[in-house]
Amino acid sequence: QVQLVESGGGLVQAGGSLRLSCAASGRTDRIDAMAWFRQAPGKERESVARITWSSGMTYHTDSMKGRFTVSRDNAKNTVYLQMNNLKPEDTAVYFCAVRSRSTSPFEYWGPGTQVTVSS
Repeated sequence: QVQLVESGGGLVQAGGSLRLSCAASGRTDRIDAMAWFRQAPGKERESVARITWSSGMTYHTDSMKGRFTVSRDNAKNTVYLQMNNLKPEDTAVYFCAVRSRSTSPFEYWGPGTQVTVSS
């Protein structure tokens, strides 16, 4: 099992920045990749970014490229999401997740952290 705890969410004005953190514990040797997802009220959950644990290869959803950056600190078993130039439509609960194999779905999830962007 892998346990995940997100932090860093909050209320920010449009144009501002936040950095989210997600700390993993437990069987961290099982981590193949970590990812960020978000879910806004009344909308489906969507992928934000992911990072492969061993290589550091990243993937960012097109609509967020240039504003959001995912990174990791393997020594701290922590993944980060730097979010710049935030917009009201970025308001959502942000979740981090872990998959244990490249062919598996993301099976471990954190409880989420709320990000609210005011206009």
